[in-house]
Amino acid sequence: MLRNVAGSPHLMAALAAIGKSKEGMSDSELTDAINNTSEWTTLWVVRQLTSLSFIEYKVDYFGNPATYQLTEAGRAALAIITGQPLPQKPPQPPPPAPQPVAPKTN
Repeated sequence: MLRNVAGSPHLMAALAAIGKSKEGMSDSELTDAINNTSEWTTLWVVRQLTSLSFIEYKVDYFGNPATYQLTEAGRAALAIITGQPLPQKPPQPPPPAPQPVAPKTN
């Protein structure tokens, strides 16, 4: 399976570009990264990498575009194919600190 991915210039370009991206890539960024103006090719690449569980689709509910990000399997596959160390996960922002609740007064 990894040989098939490594043999496809579109899949490798997409996998490498998503791996280098800190915040993931939108559809249009992915189309630019694989250097192809065909939306059908981008759709095919996304379907292939998603079905292999190498990427996941993250939806942003606050107006930013949804992005494709590497999964752990995608990081491992990219490291095996390229012979490079695993790409680091983008740092997750710390959870907000709990706010103290003011006591109720009657």
